[in-house]
Amino acid sequence: MTQPSPAIVRRTNVLALHRLFLEQQIAAGKPAKGLDQAFAASLEISPSMWSQIKSSRPIGNTLARQIERHARVDTGWLDTEHAAEHPDPAEERFLALAREAWRAANAKGKRELRLWLAERVAPPADPAAPRDAEPSAAEN
Repeated sequence: MTQPSPAIVRRTNVLALHRLFLEQQIAAGKPAKGLDQAFAASLEISPSMWSQIKSSRPIGNTLARQIERHARVDTGWLDTEHAAEHPDPAEERFLALAREAWRAANAKGKRELRLWLAERVAPPADPAAPRDAEPSAAEN
């Protein structure tokens, strides 16, 4: 599986920090309006800068360390993948849909689903390599 670029890892992680901030603020009874600005202020960046970061602006080293410091995470945290720790809602919806498709499929359907996904995450296979056999009992 290919590793995402450092820019994507940083953006994914800062969005996870943002989501955590929003969850905490809403749980504390704060109104949703203005929370993006509050998050930007907590990182000591402008709302405009935060908007650019959310959409496409790369996060340089200096800004990454500033975000980590203000978010109270370890130095280098933004540079390490944490997807398993903070799945986003779109990922959760995909996993629920995949789980539903898997559970509804027979053995052939499960094998096709698995192979379809494997083709998209793995480098192209050696055409001479044997294809997968039937799924194991654990996969049914």
